[in-house]
Amino acid sequence: MIDKFRAKFVEESLDNVHDLEEAMLLLEKDPTDKEIIERIFRAMHSLKGGGAMFGFNDLSSFTHHLETIYDWVRNGKLKVTEDIITETFNAIDQIKYLLEVGDVSDESEKRELAQLTQRIQSFVDISKEDNEAKKGAKSKEEDSLESLSSEDSKTYLIHFKPHVNILLNGTNPLYLLDDLHALGNAIVLYHDENVPELNELNPENCFVSWDIVLNTTEGINEIQDVFIFVEDECDLNITEIFNGDILRHSEFIKIVEKCELGQEKLTAELLKGIFWGEEENKTASDKKRVLLKEHKISSIRVASTKIDELVNLVSELVTIQAQLHLYAETNREPKMLDLSENIEKLTRQLRDNAFEISLIPLQNDLMRFQRLVRDLSKELNKEIDFIIEGGDIELDKNIIEHLTDPLLHMIRNCVDHGIEMPEERIKKGKNPKGNVIFKAYYEGSNVIIKIIDDGMGMDPQVILSKAIKKGLVEEGHDLSKKEILDLVFQSGFTTKEEVSDLSGRGVGMDVVNRKIGEIRGEVSIDSELNKGTTVTLVLPLTLSIIDGLLVSVADGQYVIPISAIEKIIPIQPNDRETIFNGIIKLGEEHFPVIDLHNIFNELQSPEKQHIILVKFEDRRFGLIVDKVIGEYQTVVKPLGRMIKDQEVISGASIMGDGTISMVIDTNRLIHSYGNQKIHK
Repeated sequence: MIDKFRAKFVEESLDNVHDLEEAMLLLEKDPTDKEIIERIFRAMHSLKGGGAMFGFNDLSSFTHHLETIYDWVRNGKLKVTEDIITETFNAIDQIKYLLEVGDVSDESEKRELAQLTQRIQSFVDISKEDNEAKKGAKSKEEDSLESLSSEDSKTYLIHFKPHVNILLNGTNPLYLLDDLHALGNAIVLYHDENVPELNELNPENCFVSWDIVLNTTEGINEIQDVFIFVEDECDLNITEIFNGDILRHSEFIKIVEKCELGQEKLTAELLKGIFWGEEENKTASDKKRVLLKEHKISSIRVASTKIDELVNLVSELVTIQAQLHLYAETNREPKMLDLSENIEKLTRQLRDNAFEISLIPLQNDLMRFQRLVRDLSKELNKEIDFIIEGGDIELDKNIIEHLTDPLLHMIRNCVDHGIEMPEERIKKGKNPKGNVIFKAYYEGSNVIIKIIDDGMGMDPQVILSKAIKKGLVEEGHDLSKKEILDLVFQSGFTTKEEVSDLSGRGVGMDVVNRKIGEIRGEVSIDSELNKGTTVTLVLPLTLSIIDGLLVSVADGQYVIPISAIEKIIPIQPNDRETIFNGIIKLGEEHFPVIDLHNIFNELQSPEKQHIILVKFEDRRFGLIVDKVIGEYQTVVKPLGRMIKDQEVISGASIMGDGTISMVIDTNRLIHSYGNQKIHK
């Protein structure tokens, strides 16, 4: 059971690390943003507390030092510097490693962790010396004014008595007291009356307790969060005493002195019985009760395997619904037809909901790209801004899983190949700081992703000469600019003269092209010399179920995605006579066509046929089919090993009668066959 909770902690901690990394990138742009600093502090606090509870002792101890830095920053005792940001990023990498391996045992790793901890602690040590010097020059009058500045604060009495065995799970109660101090100003009274004689003392047990009077602008929830990981390991009582600050009140100082001498016991009743000043009509506890009544759970965490299972079950339901519809159509039973139509509507709604659940924002994966650009630009001594547009766009999680590596490679290319050195950019009249833009948006049922840089661009003549040299194309071929740029997708192609850690091995864009093709996507490149390069990805929203148009070609049935279709045009035999060089003329319209009989090696063509007009990039193509059967909810199944490498089929679907229909990938079909005949 503990392993299950431990795994859950690691999963949630990785979310915290992701949030921490994102906040650090924002902080680097605005080191004075208090909300971001608070966000960083909270993420570190959660990591520290959970680490202690689940046996990640090195993680808890290490994060405590890191948390201290940002506690000092949020309290104005320390300024964020480039060195602090750099060491924090190093610390984030260390946290990821500690979450993976637990406590380190290798001596060299221990030394590295100790050195990093020492560098982090040094920021606080230096700041302590500076602050002590400033504190000596501060007048008592300034201290008094500062104590009166907390109009919106509240004072709480916290009784904290750890259980005897609390130390055994790695929790250090002193860290919790530090966390309370971080929330505001606190007076702590220490109780050791339960500590046994030395000869009976077990050093692994805890016998002490504390009473803390805390003045803070934070709510009671934030105080409870300090103890969130030890709720079952202690006796805890938090009581609101006063809507204001009593810590500097003369009466309170007298009470503390009596308690320290053992003449008084600090209790909520004692403190509440003293008149400290005017109270608000409604106490914070009343407000808290109202908030609790209004609180609703807005989201839940679900294992991705459960979502996959849900989508698979919905896919099976769609197939069974098709069988039911076929049975109702065959038997012509009115009640059965009505039932089939109702189930089809519900199935469609369930399908849409299931896929909305499986969609996740691209933003979740963009953090690693921002970090990549930051680290590589510093390594290469380049100045680069990474700009995100459309990070809230959502995609099927299975697509995103296959998309991460290609995107990483393309962004790495922008940084290494694309963006010039600052001095070179200045000579070209450019801003010394380059831009890499990640842009995403919806277009119909597709998501378009563009990776744009304003770097040196690509020279078609250089690409062509390299391709000829490598034997990828014969000399003398007349190629368009687009065809030349597409050569970078050939295996083994590279323009890099020297091999580096980043690129130059000729393995890259061909792999990108193949991986994007595996998820039914398309990739293209456009570039202007000395202006920049744009890589465009066209991706489907989902992989599993699509709305399709069922058509027949000779004896075979095929599915064309409805999202790609503009209209359906019936044609007569004499219309076919107008086809010349792959172009058909229908009235005043001219557009290229592909006869699917030729694609699927079917010889016979009926007299009456149809053209399915589909979109491809900025053009339209017509696909000639024999018969349009109708709209069909298509569950796309992957192809077997024998035919998975063919050009035009993206999957197969089981029909209601048990037959198999192939799903046509119109983009790949036109790219493979249409462009062979048609030249713009």
